[in-house]
Amino acid sequence: MKLQGKICGVTDKKTLEYINNHPYPPQFIGFIVNYKKSKRYLKPSKLKDILKNVKKKSYYVAVLVKPTKTDLKNISTLPFDYYQIYNMKPQEIEPIKKKYKKKIIVALTVNNKNDVKKYKSYNDIADILLFDSKGYEKSLSFNYNLIKNLKSKIKIMIAGNIQIDDQLENFVEIADIIDISGGLETSGLKDISKINFFLNNIKKINHEN
Repeated sequence: MKLQGKICGVTDKKTLEYINNHPYPPQFIGFIVNYKKSKRYLKPSKLKDILKNVKKKSYYVAVLVKPTKTDLKNISTLPFDYYQIYNMKPQEIEPIKKKYKKKIIVALTVNNKNDVKKYKSYNDIADILLFDSKGYEKSLSFNYNLIKNLKSKIKIMIAGNIQIDDQLENFVEIADIIDISGGLETSGLKDISKINFFLNNIKKINHEN
């Protein structure tokens, strides 16, 4: 299984250009588009500016926490390939997928086995299942063994305070995609050297496997 990467919480054009121009760009780049509690939140005007005239080599992901109709309208013309949605039921996500014709990453927050089991109700709507910590807004982690033997035909992404010096190769048997944000930052800002290390490490792991 090839391990894929997602860099989340990009907030400036310079970092985005670096990622897109990297020899081994990630499969996914995420932007916080409506969760104002996040320090990585981008106002619609800034988001439009960052995405403008940047050569795109990855799938762009709009990270949405229980989005309103206004939130969705604000990003409807932007070049997003996926909507990553937290805190919504399948019947709430379905019309969004149908109207905007985007692929959907269903984000489930996990603390125990019962939380993990909720994924089954999203099988018909999710293109990717993301398992994140209950404290996603605080960059907390969770016990990844909870999803170790998960049998799903849908690709699995994991997040939750993953660091670049973690043994990422251990995630190969658990997930298809590693989602990392705070682990690529220094003093609250994306760090180019950490991004470079992460992308090269994903390439190395895939070569060895």
